[in-house]
Amino acid sequence: MNTRLRRQVAPWNLRNQGRSLAWTLDVAPKSRFSLPATGLGHGWEPMIIVALIGTLLLFGLLTLHSASSVMAQRVELPHYHYVGRQATGVLIGLLAMFVCARVPTGYWQRFAPHLMLGSLALLIVVILPFTHAIAPEVNGARRWLRVGVTVQPSDLAKLAVVAWTAAMLVRKREYLRSLRRGLAPFLVGWGLVLLPILLEPDLSTACLITATGMTMVFAGGARIGHFVFLGLLLIPLAGSVLVSGYRGARWKSLLLDPGTASDGPVFQTYQSLVALGSGGVTGVGFGEGRQKFGFLPEAHNDFIFAMIGEEWGFAGAVAVILCFLALIVVGFRIARQARNLFSQLLAVGIVSLIGLQAFLHIGVGLGVFPATGLSLPFISFGRTNLVVMLAAVGMLLAVAREAPGGEA
Repeated sequence: MNTRLRRQVAPWNLRNQGRSLAWTLDVAPKSRFSLPATGLGHGWEPMIIVALIGTLLLFGLLTLHSASSVMAQRVELPHYHYVGRQATGVLIGLLAMFVCARVPTGYWQRFAPHLMLGSLALLIVVILPFTHAIAPEVNGARRWLRVGVTVQPSDLAKLAVVAWTAAMLVRKREYLRSLRRGLAPFLVGWGLVLLPILLEPDLSTACLITATGMTMVFAGGARIGHFVFLGLLLIPLAGSVLVSGYRGARWKSLLLDPGTASDGPVFQTYQSLVALGSGGVTGVGFGEGRQKFGFLPEAHNDFIFAMIGEEWGFAGAVAVILCFLALIVVGFRIARQARNLFSQLLAVGIVSLIGLQAFLHIGVGLGVFPATGLSLPFISFGRTNLVVMLAAVGMLLAVAREAPGGEA
């Protein structure tokens, strides 16, 4: 009887074990953990990028409120005036980031020449002699278009040059070892954009665009000897530009007498170093900085890193630097995993643009470079630059989304 029961029960157990095994196989993970298909890509790299950007944006709004509240109240504006405008830029920029993350990178390759021509047209409008009504002179320069909203075309040109350079590198990859057929077309294209920027004048943006373009061309396979040759040819021109007028006075004071001139051409740099030195290790406390009370000009924009060092101290300044370093490392990792050459070079250009601008700004705050007027990405006040930088991050996420193993 026991034998008969075992014979009757055994098939039932096998059938149920089979169902259990099938159910287990159905729910078991079939691939490695990945993010949901949200358009931000799969894997940990896009998640880290989004986390870093979110951290910098939130920290930037806090720091901006502290740096700009006194300046706003001085002209009888609400203390939240500048941070409210920046928050609007954050919302628009995040929308641009999510849209660009969903746009296939092939569209940027196809429409890169149109972006270049569009940015060039806006740059020309800014410097025309009869457009002062919409492009007024501010602090001795004409850099903004005011057409209901204020737009800085040179910021748009940064991203246009990155996309155009990446597209051209794909087309010219067989000729990059040649100076005439490889590098010369890039110099012509960059020159068309840089000329109106220099006429604004905006030397710092022109240098940033040039450095970003050169980085991309070098990553694309150009010969380093060509860069040395061009550098030697440009030394006389660059020297004449850098030592003329107020730029020469700034360089002279910075190189010969750094950190000791409390007035004159390096007044801003001196006050920036005072702010950084006052912060110590942990800072004087959020909102307790003194340099924003009229001592440090453009504390909410060109010298916001000095405000970070004063209120958050050495620890806060290092934390910001580490955030940008992590952004660069993860961004280059995304570039390495890109599905094609254009996406790879586009990612290299975006990461180089953000990294170079950040560390030029930080270098100015530390007195390494004279005042340049470059903002700190995602932190300084300036909605055009903020929207452009967030759109660039969206394009970087699109590269990650299209990488092998990413969303189809």
